[in-house]
Amino acid sequence: MSHFERALELAERGRGKTGDHPLVGAVVVRDGKVVGEGWYEYELVRHAETAALEQAGELARGATLYVTLEPCSHHGRTPPCADAVAAAGIVRAVVGARDPNPLVDGRGLARLREGGVEVELLDSFEARRQNEVWRTWKELRRPFVTYKVAVTLDGRVTVPGRRWVSGEESRRLVHELRAASDAVAVGAGTVRADAPRLDARGVRATRQPRRLAFGRGPLPEESELELRTGPLGEELRALAAEGVQSLLLEGGPTLATAFLEAGLVDKLVVFVAPTLGGSGPRFVGELAEPLALSHLSAGTAGDDVVIEGYLREP
Repeated sequence: MSHFERALELAERGRGKTGDHPLVGAVVVRDGKVVGEGWYEYELVRHAETAALEQAGELARGATLYVTLEPCSHHGRTPPCADAVAAAGIVRAVVGARDPNPLVDGRGLARLREGGVEVELLDSFEARRQNEVWRTWKELRRPFVTYKVAVTLDGRVTVPGRRWVSGEESRRLVHELRAASDAVAVGAGTVRADAPRLDARGVRATRQPRRLAFGRGPLPEESELELRTGPLGEELRALAAEGVQSLLLEGGPTLATAFLEAGLVDKLVVFVAPTLGGSGPRFVGELAEPLALSHLSAGTAGDDVVIEGYLREP
């Protein structure tokens, strides 16, 4: 494992514990030996860089810092990390990704260089993906949108005579996706047709996501979902202002097509069942132009194949 990979691993220790802040991990290396490590947790107050520098002590002088995100350059709950790094005598900083926060966004790198620190910016996809939700929320002022769908091999979203398209393991993964999301949404038509609950069941969930329906009302009286009737972009900005950083979209073809056409889907997760549906709606309608995906990956969940890809770089 490289020193930077170790920094990414350390950053994960803060997942679920950073509030509305990003995951950050840091490693201080001198003469090829790790002398300090740190990661960010909101309640601990200290930033990852500060924790690693404190652990390194005097050994930080002349050392290299590996950090997953650009050090901050402004006063918040703590002084600027960029200044602390330079003051500790770090001679080289390997930074995973720029911080899109307007209060930072390159200023941290500049402060390091002004302090005599040699800076290498990796622009690592792994570092950006680690904070894909936070980066989108901070930079675009809307939630990071993941569209999840279960389909047959011929792209149908229904199988005649069956309730589910995908298998049990895939459905469990969907509940894990819900548990990790701030909000889950479908279209109003899906609510009227299927009365989905959209909660996370049978998995560990520290809290339930907000459950939304986009489209025209009214919803059935028994529905517990929030109805959002405005233009999609405006509704997403309003949700972001309310602290919703991530949205899992589970709607049918109409809603999926609307989000895709508006450029509001960041990531696609497709559960492909080993079945030919033969008839029924496909998971997306007509698009004005093809949409390319990047960073594709594939795995399995029981008998299903799970394909993930990005429609927008995080």
